[in-house]
Amino acid sequence: MLKHIRWNDVELEKLNPLLDRQMITGENLMLARVLLKKGCVVPEHSHVNEQLTYIVEGALKFWIDGKEIIVRAGEVLCIPPHMPHKAEAIEDTVDLDVFYHEPLARQIPGSKREAGWRK
Repeated sequence: MLKHIRWNDVELEKLNPLLDRQMITGENLMLARVLLKKGCVVPEHSHVNEQLTYIVEGALKFWIDGKEIIVRAGEVLCIPPHMPHKAEAIEDTVDLDVFYHEPLARQIPGSKREAGWRK
């Protein structure tokens, strides 16, 4: 299915005062645009799908696989399936997360079906 979408036309989901998100889904992929204010913490979670996180602006500190990794603008973090991870915005940040398989939207903390990020 061919789609042409402008971010300005995508609903902005306010998950908490420091975290907003927009999501676009295709047949087999999901793209999330995540807007985090400095200090926003995404609690530890995991999901069945691999995740690619591309930082457009700002920086996120991840706690993953026993390491602390800072991912800055222009960098990508590849997170394997089922790997627990937590993140904190160390600057105001815009990131794009890519997931294989659209039904993952039901599993992401903070989605309208799950309240995990609304803490």
